[in-house]
Amino acid sequence: MDNLLGLLRIRVKRGVNLAVRDVRSSDPYVVVKMGRQKLKTRVIKKDVNPEWNEDLTLSITDPSVPIKLKVYDHDTFSKDDKMGDAEFDIRTYIEALKMNLGEIPSGTILSRLQPGRNNCLAEESTIYLNEGKVVQDLCFRLRNVERGEVEIQLQWIDLPGSKGL
Repeated sequence: MDNLLGLLRIRVKRGVNLAVRDVRSSDPYVVVKMGRQKLKTRVIKKDVNPEWNEDLTLSITDPSVPIKLKVYDHDTFSKDDKMGDAEFDIRTYIEALKMNLGEIPSGTILSRLQPGRNNCLAEESTIYLNEGKVVQDLCFRLRNVERGEVEIQLQWIDLPGSKGL
């Protein structure tokens, strides 16, 4: 608990146009890893445009450690097939959290990240204030696969007794 800064809630919203790994579809799920932490969503059967809307929560001790996101196709009788991956870091998000946001109205955009060679973004990512909370929406173009995107949302959770930002 000494090194814990707080919790990062990752809402895995949905997949878009994911790769087909079974006969005509896939049974996708998402695995999120940061350091030794590993979390996963439920499997959604026969859907290349799955809607998970599932919250995964990571304990953050070092915000410079990248977060890895991998999509798999669940198979019953063989090893699960890879359906692409993405990687992102939360340093820009953490910087926005540290801003003095006293009287800023809900909906105010605090920062924007552009897609580029050094990230997996499919489109511009915005960090904004939503009812007093700093939120970031991200849409990743999956790597190492023929197609597919995953949309997530980040939100910080302060923990009483943690070191904090």
